[in-house]
Amino acid sequence: MSEITTIRPHNPASAFGIPRPPGLTWYVQSQQPVGYEVSLTRGLLNPVNPVLARAVGADGRTAVRTLIVVDQAVEELYGPGLHGYFDAWNVDAVWKVMPGDEETKNLEQVVEVTRAMTEMGILRRTERVVVVGGGVLMDVVGMAASLYRRGAPYVRVPTTLVGQVDAGVGVKTGVNHGTHKNRLGTYFAPEATLIDPEFLRTVDARHIANGLAEIIKMALIKDAALFHILEENVELITSQTLADCGSAAGEIVSRAIAGMLDELEPNLWEGVLERSVDYGHTFSPSLELLADPPLLHGEAVAVDMAVCLALAVGRGHLAEAEAHRALNLIAGCGLPLTHPVFTPRLLEVGLADAVKHRDGLQRLPLTDGIGSCVFVNDVTPSELARALEFVQAHADGPAR
Repeated sequence: MSEITTIRPHNPASAFGIPRPPGLTWYVQSQQPVGYEVSLTRGLLNPVNPVLARAVGADGRTAVRTLIVVDQAVEELYGPGLHGYFDAWNVDAVWKVMPGDEETKNLEQVVEVTRAMTEMGILRRTERVVVVGGGVLMDVVGMAASLYRRGAPYVRVPTTLVGQVDAGVGVKTGVNHGTHKNRLGTYFAPEATLIDPEFLRTVDARHIANGLAEIIKMALIKDAALFHILEENVELITSQTLADCGSAAGEIVSRAIAGMLDELEPNLWEGVLERSVDYGHTFSPSLELLADPPLLHGEAVAVDMAVCLALAVGRGHLAEAEAHRALNLIAGCGLPLTHPVFTPRLLEVGLADAVKHRDGLQRLPLTDGIGSCVFVNDVTPSELARALEFVQAHADGPAR
């Protein structure tokens, strides 16, 4: 008589103590270190200067490949210098020339950069993308690098003042989408940002003023000493003096960069939404997209800052005399204080959109005396209207 053995289904839940439905939960925690270098260097395109070569892994002996995305205007001015430098360091460069104006800050341009990476067959970890241009192109290329195979190394070479003191030193990338500025974007650090003041020699006065707006921002919310230096030297700040990097100009740029990095480093991913560096960036996105003719980023920020100075006066955070000094500095740098599009209604719309961006609260940064900052969450439409009246009265009145 044969023996019959019954095999019962194995129950892994009973074997390992796995609970029955409704389900299982795993908690995964990890940290990714972030480190990048921001270097202020002179003569970046001089072949004897190894800084840029080292940033792309070149030693001058073994050939290395890199994709260089360069602004059209920069290519016209510095193309021979760029080509000569990389040739001297035995860099097999693939060149991509692109527009760098605000109208081209879109997702299509991001895809265009990734297409160039694909056509080159860029290696995922050892070959780099170098972006040479202003803030718009750096945002586009940075976003492309963050998306391509979920992250490809890149190096920034900012050639405008706003790029050198603001857009080029953080980790944010982004493009405009629909009717919103920088609505799509990522956080993705470059391996390095290499800043050469010599590029500023060919930047026109309007774009110098564009960058000065971001420097004034840092002075108003963080660095009273920087404010005083700006006041004392406002008439001497030009593309030439910035490029020469004399004592005053050099301190202005270096203090602005250091202040920005000091604010960004502990909050790179914006886990804390009360950010002093958002000063001048509450109402300006709406103005920047609606103004016709278009405003530069810093010009819209200047009009925003003017309103915020008036709001600070109304709340007792800033003396009227200090507000007039700050408004005079903004205007003295060649920046606007008012704009016809900036109506009380637009301010309300801009603030409402900022509330969504800042997770349900206004978190509106205001100067708390020059060189310090306070956040408020209860600004009213009537306050906004009075602030516009204050700025307009200053603009219409005699110089103070």
